[in-house]
Amino acid sequence: MLAGGSGMRLHPMTRAVSKQLLPVYDKPMIYYPLSLLLLAGIRDILVVTTPHDAESFVRLLGDGSQLGVSIRYAVQPSPRGLADAFLVGERFIDGDDVALILGDNLFYGQGLEAMLRVAAGEPDGATIFTYPVRDPTAYGVAEIDAEGRVRSIEEKPAKPRSTFAVTGLYFYDRQVVDIARSLTPSGRGELEITDVNRRYLAQGQLRAQQFGRGVAWLDTGTPDALLQAGHFVEAVQNRQGWKIACLEEVAWRKGYIDDAQVRALAAASPNEYGSYLLALLG
Repeated sequence: MLAGGSGMRLHPMTRAVSKQLLPVYDKPMIYYPLSLLLLAGIRDILVVTTPHDAESFVRLLGDGSQLGVSIRYAVQPSPRGLADAFLVGERFIDGDDVALILGDNLFYGQGLEAMLRVAAGEPDGATIFTYPVRDPTAYGVAEIDAEGRVRSIEEKPAKPRSTFAVTGLYFYDRQVVDIARSLTPSGRGELEITDVNRRYLAQGQLRAQQFGRGVAWLDTGTPDALLQAGHFVEAVQNRQGWKIACLEEVAWRKGYIDDAQVRALAAASPNEYGSYLLALLG
């Protein structure tokens, strides 16, 4: 899980705190992508962050044992691109399959867990997730044919071949570390995730799952987007009575922790959040 970067688009808010620690309504931003990994059945997690932010994430998430998972940390000394995360985390990956999620992406909707489990269960190749957007020029864009196969991928194209943006969620097989190591830095001096995806595409091993109308995808990287994400979470939670990305609830429903552990976690939050956890137990 990537939780680095300088958060320049959110300055001055991010001068003193990591972007991924900013609140999205009632939870830190990083809770939202982390909850998705838990939903996917992923229990061994590496947070890749900056040297000066690592301690804050450790204070927030600890080693993950309170959620029945393992959370470790690695430092990316400078912004060297998304694909550099595979090199930073090479020892953690240790020749296994791996998922990558951006720490500022929020996903919510019906059928998400089933889609995640399908992607996590693929024996080889790579899976990207796409989402239809009104202005694709601001994103990586995937061209997908009538059979759902990826035909091309472009990064912020002036004339997009489709309206399907590539979201910040990816699943890769064990080839990904070697592929990342073989990349040439882009003009920005970074190892680009689009180049990783193009390599899988050239090998005929790139799949795309398409999020439809039943799923919301929000990038919280600008002040407007952060505010909109907060309003979205507030509206859904207040209408439905269920919290989005409540890590303790996800871990409990997945069987990673039991009732007694939920009660202990609730006691540590003597507020509305703790009351919500207790109400889950009936």
